[in-house]
Amino acid sequence: MTTSTSASSPRPAPGRVLDLLRARGFVQDVTDDAGLAAALAAGPITYYVGFDPTAPSLHAGHLVGMMAMAWLQRHGHRPIALAGGATGRIGDPSGRDTEREVLDDATIDRHLAGIRRQLGLVLDLSDEVAAAPSGARGLLVDNHEWTAPVGILEFLREVGVHASVNQMIARESVKRRLAEREQGLTYAEFSYQLLQAFDFAYLHEHHGCVLQGGGSDQWGNIVAGIDLIRRRRGGPAFGLVWPLLTTADGSKFGKSAGNAIWLDAELTSPYAYYQYWLNAADADVVRFLKLFTFLELDRIAELERELERDPSARVAHRELAREATRIIHGDAGVAAAEAATAVLFGDAPFRGLSDDVLSTAFEEAPSVTLDRARLEGEGVGLLEAMTAVGLTATNAEARRLVQQGAVRLNNARIDDPRYRLGPGDLASASTAVVRSGRKRYGLVRFA
Repeated sequence: MTTSTSASSPRPAPGRVLDLLRARGFVQDVTDDAGLAAALAAGPITYYVGFDPTAPSLHAGHLVGMMAMAWLQRHGHRPIALAGGATGRIGDPSGRDTEREVLDDATIDRHLAGIRRQLGLVLDLSDEVAAAPSGARGLLVDNHEWTAPVGILEFLREVGVHASVNQMIARESVKRRLAEREQGLTYAEFSYQLLQAFDFAYLHEHHGCVLQGGGSDQWGNIVAGIDLIRRRRGGPAFGLVWPLLTTADGSKFGKSAGNAIWLDAELTSPYAYYQYWLNAADADVVRFLKLFTFLELDRIAELERELERDPSARVAHRELAREATRIIHGDAGVAAAEAATAVLFGDAPFRGLSDDVLSTAFEEAPSVTLDRARLEGEGVGLLEAMTAVGLTATNAEARRLVQQGAVRLNNARIDDPRYRLGPGDLASASTAVVRSGRKRYGLVRFA
């Protein structure tokens, strides 16, 4: 955790955070704008955002909520990060056209472990209530702890009696699924909003939580929680939603869309993570700088002016990639990503790269796997390697390209058709990169 504010350092004014969230693009709608502004200005509040364990890692779509939580925490407000051990067993129908896959308990537990680690990268969290009696140190909770012990009859009596079926059916996410004859909506999914409402009511009653945040597709679920709080105990409760992150073509940015940028380095390497932000469209860079970095708005404005003045310099892109990667993968991740980028996009031969970096950088290139033992002794003929990986149809064609100076091995030109690959010709632990012409690459792996 590198983003917390120490207890001895001065905190920004708590009431200013709503304006800051708006300026950075985190606010699409608020249930009671004036009421929330007054509550924030009156002093530190407790707020929560939930993350369901539907995958082994969170992704950049979740990072919007994590960063919003971090800014609230930096202004002295107390976060509760909720890992949905209970709701994750049901599946939220919001924003989905199909039912979520039902996961077994062991899988959910593994997913929860990864989520807990990743939340701690951005938020200052504690597992003990006593560790956060005041101030902004936060909590990490699992809704399975208070949901699992509640029987169906008790749940209906404590929650169900306060829920209006008319209101539940009227919500857009439910209406859309009910209108689809083939897919429909299961009763379990229909009940999801009651479980999330129960979470808000529980945290309100036991931890003084008065604000729930979420993506705009969570509006109906959040309102259901506010209604339940009002009917059960009364007291202030607010909801704030941020826009769903979308790709350039307007589709939802997340794992369900098949284009997830994972926060787990095993699923998306620091290099691939860095490259994603570096290759952001010019029109998205400033928006992403506001959402995914802790840079001050004045600095982002400078970068915006630089982008307008000279887009080709890509100064804003590089700072976005550097700062976004630093938050999730630390200084070491930034250094590794920048070093790999310098090698891959420079003129020097490829050396010291990782297999993951090469797989990511050349993910569309053909590959072939040869016996590693062949690297010893006479080695593997370059012409044979080119033909095996599909860069040429025959060794004769490969020989002609080498003689024409059109072949590079790990970015170094090879002009001898008799060249043979040995142990020193690997760009990474197991891979050599062969290029034919300007853009045709092939990965020759040895295992």
